[in-house]
Amino acid sequence: MYKAGYYDVIVVGAGHAGCEAALASARLGCKTLIITLNLDSIAMMPCNPNIGGTGKGHLVREIDALGGQMGINIDKTFIQSRMINTSKGPAVHSLRAQADKKAYQAEMKHTLELQENLTIKQDEVISIDVENGKLKGLTTRNGAYFNCKCAVLTTGTYLKGRIIIGEVNYSGGPNGMFPANELSNSLIQNGIELRRFKTGTPSRLNRRSIDFSKMEVQPGDDKIVPFSFMTDELKREQVPCYLTYTNEKTKDVIIRNINRSPLYNGTIKSIGPRYCPSFEDKIMKFPDKERHQLFIEPEGENTEEVYVQGMSSSLPEEVQIEFLRTIKGLENCEVLRTGYAIEYDCINPTQLKPSLELLFINGLFFAGQINGSSGYEEAAAQGIIAGINAALKVKGRAPLILSRAEAYIGVLIDDLVTKGTNEPYRMMTSRAEYRLLLRQDNADLRLTQKGYDIGLVTEERYKKYIERKSMIENEIGRVKKVVIPPTEENNKVLESLNSTPIKSGVYLNELLKRPEITYSDIIKLDSSHVELKPDVILEVQTQIKYEGYIKKQVEQVEQFKKMEEKLIPEDIDYSSIKGLRIEAKQKLSKIMPENIGQASRISGVSPADISVLLIYLEMRKRNTAEVKNEQ
Repeated sequence: MYKAGYYDVIVVGAGHAGCEAALASARLGCKTLIITLNLDSIAMMPCNPNIGGTGKGHLVREIDALGGQMGINIDKTFIQSRMINTSKGPAVHSLRAQADKKAYQAEMKHTLELQENLTIKQDEVISIDVENGKLKGLTTRNGAYFNCKCAVLTTGTYLKGRIIIGEVNYSGGPNGMFPANELSNSLIQNGIELRRFKTGTPSRLNRRSIDFSKMEVQPGDDKIVPFSFMTDELKREQVPCYLTYTNEKTKDVIIRNINRSPLYNGTIKSIGPRYCPSFEDKIMKFPDKERHQLFIEPEGENTEEVYVQGMSSSLPEEVQIEFLRTIKGLENCEVLRTGYAIEYDCINPTQLKPSLELLFINGLFFAGQINGSSGYEEAAAQGIIAGINAALKVKGRAPLILSRAEAYIGVLIDDLVTKGTNEPYRMMTSRAEYRLLLRQDNADLRLTQKGYDIGLVTEERYKKYIERKSMIENEIGRVKKVVIPPTEENNKVLESLNSTPIKSGVYLNELLKRPEITYSDIIKLDSSHVELKPDVILEVQTQIKYEGYIKKQVEQVEQFKKMEEKLIPEDIDYSSIKGLRIEAKQKLSKIMPENIGQASRISGVSPADISVLLIYLEMRKRNTAEVKNEQ
């Protein structure tokens, strides 16, 4: 072993969490090293070739608003873009973009290579060095020892990774990569609780072997909405996806071979993702369902590989080929990569602070799938927060902690560190209590100021944010002042929109609150309007139409904040508090919540326990004050 150098922050792993963590740390001025098993695995997409989707699109927008890279990267490398859930309210509108996988990787890798303060190294971290509860450094397989103040572990699904395909199973990482087999032991030796999770991926097929004429075309949106607030406009010819369905023959193949499924014969004992199950699990759990939809998605413009979305499987290779060929359009399909399950080590995230630093090892942070989450977007969201907080710790500054009322990132991290997870965690809009306030369209209005205050948001980005914010505020103020008179001409316009004519002057914002009227409608009545960008118009329209609901949710947030502001001292001894139930004492002592709000969300802590805790804190506060007065 040799002394290989000193770094402020070392990031272990260069997946989506690692990339955001390393970039955030380096951009905040810390000397940063990112170590990855293989440079070719940087920002790899071993599963679905897309960014965004329900709930996930919100996370990408928030990463971007804070000064992250994922949104910018997908805007440069997407091949199809769609806004989903548009038939529902704006709170659940979510952007989803099909990526050119190789182009996405190459663009992110080059971004890392060009970043000041950032060094990239191909190697495997095999152990952490901890002394008196403080991280001192890391050791690699090549014999290097790196000293550091902080480290962020973003190991994804590589820790003791095991690939399972039917009766075949072997040590391996995702997508044919090597696993990381030694670091787990070092984590265990340092008192870190590990668990075993499982995920999987579908087969990849040769596009030339598919009959797309038997499938339904799924085109991209005519108007492309960017992920990044830094991207002004996107125009490109989009690559189509295709929709097809399974059938009774497909189901029959699964049922005949279910005894060969690792999920059903006991080979796989770890816990898989509830919201992205293996196809054989779908068949067995929903036996009455006649068919399941599948999306055939291109993996890039310069490859014939396509991805079968919705058909993850760990059945034997020959069974996968058989059931794929029962599907309309795939009768003669050629399998390029076989679907597989992968088991891996991850930590119990309740061992973490909301900053994503380990409770009992100073300077050691975790982000991504090692925390029990699933998905590129969830990983990147944790990565940027862990990278920011590692850098802030180096600088002696307070951590950035986003609350559930501020961001989906706050919901994600709070769920993980407070409630924990018994299965790979996936972000969904239903997890957010205040989702009308946490829309993807207003992510910059919620978070860019925070990103700027900590030093991650650039002056250019901040200037764009200020301009957009100003345009939105000015236009909302303007439409609240403009009165539309009840002229014959104006009423004809309203009648053409199936809206009730007006008998007296009406403010523009009141007209816009009518369900049948949009912003583009009211400008027909308003000669004083100014030209605005589509994203500004959307924000103005949403804020006005949902003003009453937003106001109610803001009031709820104020109540939520009161609980979050009741801080719990770090030296509290829960075992000594009379009136707390034994389970509450155990859970509170393990998770060590930072405030009453977090404590109230811990499973096993009842409202009665919170009342006892509040009384105890008030008595402690009074006793402290009395002692000070006597002195």
